[in-house]
Amino acid sequence: MSLRIIAGQWRGRKLSAPTGDATRPTADRTRETLFSMLVSRIGTFEGLTVADMFAGSGALGLEALSRGAASCLFVEQDAAALRALRGNIANLQAQPQTDVRAGSVLALGPAKTPLDLILLDPPYRSGAGEVALDKLNRLGWIGPATWVSLETAYDELPQAKGLEAVADRKVGKARLTLFRLSA
Repeated sequence: MSLRIIAGQWRGRKLSAPTGDATRPTADRTRETLFSMLVSRIGTFEGLTVADMFAGSGALGLEALSRGAASCLFVEQDAAALRALRGNIANLQAQPQTDVRAGSVLALGPAKTPLDLILLDPPYRSGAGEVALDKLNRLGWIGPATWVSLETAYDELPQAKGLEAVADRKVGKARLTLFRLSA
């Protein structure tokens, strides 16, 4: 599958996808829909602190950086995906803005401060996204201003304790759900 950055300073630049079938890169069309959902709510990505959880190739986080995000934390445990991710970061010379953590999202400790945007694209039908959301919320990664995006299979209806779904869209085989802290 060929991946590319959709908008921003790296628009049109190609990204490599991990080899093998352990990861499923988010299709360009799905990513385009997600970022249009986010832009209509957040406005600009300028200066945002972002995390790309279950990062795979890093396409989601790199898209946010291309659009002006200040930094992105990438979390990925698959070795092939980590190689592709690190290669993509190097090709875009994005190392100063990135922090790559090799390991499980569930192994993250408490956050120093909540992030502005958290992008989660776990394996479909695994329940990992909801488990991760619960943990990230309890550990302070999600604050009142944080936007959270979770990609699941189109027929999954994700729920997360303490968070409310504020937008939901089906795109092909995917469902994109945006969450905020419950009021």
